[in-house]
Amino acid sequence: MLRVEISNFVPLVTMQSVALYTLGCKLNFSESSTLGRKMQDAGYTVKGFHEAADIYVINTCSVTDHADKKCKKVVKQALRQSPQARIVIVGCYAQLKPQEIAEIPGVDLVLGAAEKFNLVEHIAALPEKQSSGSGAVMAGKVEDVAGFHAAWSFGDRTRTFLKVQDGCDYSCSFCTIPLARGASRSNIISRVVEQANTIANQGVSEVVLTGVNLGDFGLRNATENNESFYELICSLEDTNIQRFRISSIEPNLLHEQIIKQVSNSKKFVPHFHIPLQSGSNKILRLMRRRYVRELYAERVAMIKSLMPDCCIGVDVITGFPGETHEDFIDTFQFLQTLDISYLHVFTYSERPNTVAIELPDSVPQQIREERTAQLRNLSEKKRRAFYEQHQHTTRPVLFEEETDGQWMFGFTDNYIRVKTQYDPLLVNEIVHVALGEIDAEGHMQAIAIDQTENSHQFHHLQAPEL
Repeated sequence: MLRVEISNFVPLVTMQSVALYTLGCKLNFSESSTLGRKMQDAGYTVKGFHEAADIYVINTCSVTDHADKKCKKVVKQALRQSPQARIVIVGCYAQLKPQEIAEIPGVDLVLGAAEKFNLVEHIAALPEKQSSGSGAVMAGKVEDVAGFHAAWSFGDRTRTFLKVQDGCDYSCSFCTIPLARGASRSNIISRVVEQANTIANQGVSEVVLTGVNLGDFGLRNATENNESFYELICSLEDTNIQRFRISSIEPNLLHEQIIKQVSNSKKFVPHFHIPLQSGSNKILRLMRRRYVRELYAERVAMIKSLMPDCCIGVDVITGFPGETHEDFIDTFQFLQTLDISYLHVFTYSERPNTVAIELPDSVPQQIREERTAQLRNLSEKKRRAFYEQHQHTTRPVLFEEETDGQWMFGFTDNYIRVKTQYDPLLVNEIVHVALGEIDAEGHMQAIAIDQTENSHQFHHLQAPEL
């Protein structure tokens, strides 16, 4: 890979504004927000992506080929808004295919996994924009990526995504994340606690813990003695954040003590997102996953035995090489029987430099998409059934500022999306809500809200239009 020394560049001091665009996961959002704050601290004005800016930073994903293609579209959109803007690409796609990205018309700079956190310095060293030619590449080997860079999102004062872990030591046959982010590494508990309290002081009510492989937290950090994810969630009980949510955790790392701690927690909400990928043990072996479906079922059963109202989300991949009709039916029926709440369904796409791309018996694209549609239909049925279980019950809801002028939305502790008439006094407040009907868009209607602290004096609302 071409590395361009920044000492060869003449610093450019005329740029004053920057806009960021994020593709992919919650981890990327936390990092984009942190990069934006770094730019702001350096004197840049941070603008919305749809505004004219001097610099556009695009934080990319490479989980699917769709994410790769989206990067090119975003570059074109930025240049339509500001033809002379500098375009900088960071993120997973930038680490995996830096030379390919550098050839995209208009791209000025590509930064790899280690280099992106020095964004300010690299931008300051850019030469004047060229009318043609390749962008500069600063992307070292992923094996050289070391150290943990803290990150958290900010701007939505209701909820923050806090990065506590990065990288992955697993070798799932379909995944490029270890190639893009490097080995597993994490923050240390004392710093996470400090960051959580800093976020709380900014008025944030909920923190979502994020990482590539959260259950691996503590494997590589700055302490001599390894820490664990269980120890982390125990320590966060003493922070000033009102509630925590776990973004995603592997089933083999979701140990019983973690489930029990969440069930007894005053801070962690009853919501787990647990990747499955396939309900067929044959396909799980081909994927090089570290569990069998029986273990997955045990984890779900234990969660529901301790937290009957818990929301459980599931990741599934359709059309993996070798997945026969029988294998898919096996997955479908397994998911149908599980007491889960919703699915995130991904259509398998071939990723370069993965083991899976060499596997035989590729599934035709049309069949992959048909299977994805079937599982998404199942997801809607699961979600609605979960919502219906909670009709005419009362749950704590954190309302957000999101509104269309008439309605506002929030989430219960167990991740039910609730809709009510807009009231500015409810923004960023956790209140007890009596849940009613499900509207045509799939939102749970609030029929009464208790706005008084430590009481259950409900204010009944006018019946909303369904």
